[in-house]
Amino acid sequence: MPAFPIRSRFTISRLSRLQSPEARLFLTSAIVLFAELVFIRWVPANVVYVTFFSNLVLMASFLGIGVGILLGRRFEPPRLPFWAPLLVITTLFILAVKIDFRPVLAGSVLAQLAASHVADPNYFVLPIIFVLVAGLMAALAMPLGPLLRAMPPLRAYAIDIAGSIAGIAAFALCSALSLPPPVWFATLGVALAARGGLRPSGGGSLLGFASVATVVAATIVLQAVVGDIWSPYYRITMFFPDNGAPFLAVNGIPHQNFYPLNSPQREAFYDQVYRWFPNRTFARVLVIGAGNGTDVDGALARGATSVDAVEIDPRILDLGERLHPDRPYADPRVREIVDDGRAVLRRTDQTYDLIVLALTDSLTLSSTAANLRLESFLYTEESLAEARDHLAPDGVLVIYNYYDQPFLIGKLAGMLNDVFGAPPIVRTYAGPRNPGAAFADGPGVTTARSLGDAVDHIDGAGALRPATDDWPFLYLETPSIAGYYIVVLAMALLIAAAAVLIAARIAGTELRRTSPHFFALGAAFLLLETRNLATFSLLFGSTWTVNALVFAAILLSVLAAIGVSARWRIRGPIPYVLLAASLLANYLVPPATLLIDPPVLRYVLAATLAFLPVFFANLVFTASFRDTRTADMAFASNVLGAVVGGCLEYAALVIGYQQLLVVIAALYAGAFVLARLRLLGDRDLAVAA
Repeated sequence: MPAFPIRSRFTISRLSRLQSPEARLFLTSAIVLFAELVFIRWVPANVVYVTFFSNLVLMASFLGIGVGILLGRRFEPPRLPFWAPLLVITTLFILAVKIDFRPVLAGSVLAQLAASHVADPNYFVLPIIFVLVAGLMAALAMPLGPLLRAMPPLRAYAIDIAGSIAGIAAFALCSALSLPPPVWFATLGVALAARGGLRPSGGGSLLGFASVATVVAATIVLQAVVGDIWSPYYRITMFFPDNGAPFLAVNGIPHQNFYPLNSPQREAFYDQVYRWFPNRTFARVLVIGAGNGTDVDGALARGATSVDAVEIDPRILDLGERLHPDRPYADPRVREIVDDGRAVLRRTDQTYDLIVLALTDSLTLSSTAANLRLESFLYTEESLAEARDHLAPDGVLVIYNYYDQPFLIGKLAGMLNDVFGAPPIVRTYAGPRNPGAAFADGPGVTTARSLGDAVDHIDGAGALRPATDDWPFLYLETPSIAGYYIVVLAMALLIAAAAVLIAARIAGTELRRTSPHFFALGAAFLLLETRNLATFSLLFGSTWTVNALVFAAILLSVLAAIGVSARWRIRGPIPYVLLAASLLANYLVPPATLLIDPPVLRYVLAATLAFLPVFFANLVFTASFRDTRTADMAFASNVLGAVVGGCLEYAALVIGYQQLLVVIAALYAGAFVLARLRLLGDRDLAVAA
């Protein structure tokens, strides 16, 4: 016989292995996590104000996963790919509303959007996006319920976590290679085909293939027409006006112009420090937020002998290298550094005559599991103190940007006064765009005998709470949760409640089978993740690699806890006692105390402190989960609890990240009590947690 039948049998054998419950659970978990990251990345890049409701897409994803597990009790296994039409509808809706919404809400981080791009926001867009993403994730997660019931709970949980790690790794690779959305959706399609057994025929398979092909084609056409560049942080679009300088937009917002040094359109604040000190040469210069090179260009033209240019986004740096008319990055005096600015300040042993905090207003978040922008830890008093410590004896620190809200200028002036012990000199600018301002402080300012340009008086400097490493919210006037945040969160919770009720009714599942114990554990663990991300962003920078590694480390800690629980049966309050001790240690040792050298020691100490609570929290979870009689309902309750945890995350805007530990401890204490009360579905807990 020829080899063809042997190859066929081999292929069939491999496909049958893909259809085993373990393989399907692994693939489903990877698909769900990968799709979650795709939409967390893609939706805010197209509908920009979603960015400022930091974890809206994350909460929708958790809601969808929980609802999908509930629906899995009715559709087991689903005969049709419900995800297929939802994928097309969700994608096309996002493309339909992209770029068109630019709200400005006074007194908020949203005020940083360009005034020239303001349009009345359609407040129906947010709930529609929330519902569509939740619906799509529910359809993708529907097989989880039957698969969780098909094997022992701990085994199922371990496979689920392993699949989640694979999903994170796949999307991290896409980010590392700056791959565009068509590749993301094609990857998702391949994974879905593998989960479905790679069957080329059948109505369901054809529907799934057609939906993925439609989405990939739509994003390819858009990519070809617009020419977006996808960096690890932004959707970057270049514009080349016929009678003007090129400029780039990030996530649809005009961000940086490529003006030559002699252009009359060049913003005045770029050269303000040289107007104040016209007879001085700053030899050693550090530019944080170097972007397309305009700040570097100015430093070189004024006689700098060395310029360290720090830019977190490698694609923006690349565009500056290729497109800036003065080619500043080609100058041998320039050293390019692709990293987080705060991390560079902490790592370097250099001193500088001039440190420039340039246009670092990121308009994006470092992670949707924490209310942090890329530059959040750059504009804190502790960060400004680190910059001060790297100034030469007559060095100057300069900050400039657009500041739409007057309180921002007074707040920054007060922070600089606190750090340097002397008020900064300030120059403000009015213009067609948001008002601008330039600040300068440092020993070179306080010892200057005269200045070559005017200084403006700033009212209210120091009257507001300064941004700190624990409360890194420069753009908040006061510690508070704005009314529109509360409205959006209330909307999310109402939709979540309605979705759970509808899903339970469709599935024929009584809500009394849900678990308050696992619900509380889910809310607590989401907050614990949030706090860990904030800690590592502070200690190691807000880069995408740090966030990916933190997520992976959290999931590896979960796997370690599963292994321990599988080997030793831990009963009673012991895991809770260990968890309480680790939370107390984190509370007594704030992250700022770990800002020590060498970095290896810092990492070991930080990882130990940060991940011990994660490990013990999962000992708590697995001690309950291993013997649950309804693994799918416990898991669904846990994921739905994470939706509430996403709402509670906004408490950091009021109390800071360190005090979140108190909220986390209270939630775990509540979970401990609920396990013993045995309400609703907790009656099925085989062993009291």
